[in-house]
Amino acid sequence: MFSKFFSKKMLNKEQVEAIETFYQHYQSEIFPEGIAAVCQLIDVDLVDDTITVTLKVPFACHSELNRFAELLLEKHNISIVIDGQLEMINIKKHDIRGIKNIIAIASGKGGVGKSTTAVNLAYALQAEGASVGILDADIYGPSIPKMLGKDGAKVTSKDGKLMDPIEVNELSAMSIGFLVDEKDATVWRGPMASRAFGQLLNETAWPDIDYLLVDMPPGTGDIQLTLAQQVPVSAAVIVTTPQDVALADAAKGIAMFNKVDVPVLGVIENMSYHLCEHCGEKSHLFGKGGGEMLCGDYNTQLLGQLPLDISICQHADQGKSSLLENSAGDIAQQYRKIASKIAADLFRQFDARSPTTSEIMIKQVD
Repeated sequence: MFSKFFSKKMLNKEQVEAIETFYQHYQSEIFPEGIAAVCQLIDVDLVDDTITVTLKVPFACHSELNRFAELLLEKHNISIVIDGQLEMINIKKHDIRGIKNIIAIASGKGGVGKSTTAVNLAYALQAEGASVGILDADIYGPSIPKMLGKDGAKVTSKDGKLMDPIEVNELSAMSIGFLVDEKDATVWRGPMASRAFGQLLNETAWPDIDYLLVDMPPGTGDIQLTLAQQVPVSAAVIVTTPQDVALADAAKGIAMFNKVDVPVLGVIENMSYHLCEHCGEKSHLFGKGGGEMLCGDYNTQLLGQLPLDISICQHADQGKSSLLENSAGDIAQQYRKIASKIAADLFRQFDARSPTTSEIMIKQVD
């Protein structure tokens, strides 16, 4: 089948067939129906004795593609480099320029680490290969500027019409905190806050963004419901802690998004456990199993269980991120795993295509 692509300088037939077979049969948590069902294999290049496999992928998943390459090396002793070309679809149609998909990060109550989680997920999606933005919807208590290390920064406008987002480590951000002092925003009434948020979303000159994460204000009152209805949200993620009171409020958050027909991709259980730095023992300070029970009751999934770790809090207070400070660390890897799950499940919920197979094209580059 592939003989027309071969020459003495090219890959041998056994290598090509091994790569193709592995590609056609590879499955994982991120690719439960197989990588071939959602990713198009463009070609296989041999450049300076390096095999590069080019895939067109519909969601951010760099770490999973690296895992694919690692397993191919382990099982077939074939070393490859994956060139994952992200080509996303717009899950929900809207008129906001520059943005493909909007994901709401919400919680039923404050104090569960929602904003910290939102910032780290933004950096995690970026690490997975996506262009990302974050919008601070907490008009009354904006915290994103501080967490990004841009406390006190003010927006500008090139054309006098649209605001330029604040750029931090290639992450595009917008918040009411970049426009007015925090104490001024806290006295606004609901309608004024809603209008302000609409301006932040629609009057920002967003660059080309694959995922815009919206850090929703805590709670499930009128302001939260109004924002959920106003924004063309593709899906939502709920952040909670294992405490009963937090779980009860998280359930209200799920119900709110169900009411406005926004799919909930899953629940992140934050502060799930404390890992002793001396013996490695897990201590469940706020209870255990609550997130799993919540997901079972509302037919959604537990996206991940993040530890109660002082470094996460310290990085947030210092305007830093665990993803940037220790990208190879366990916490960073946990955030990336959650981020790739979110991206994959967002795609899968709206993907109506049938699994297809791709023909491998072999190219020789001198």
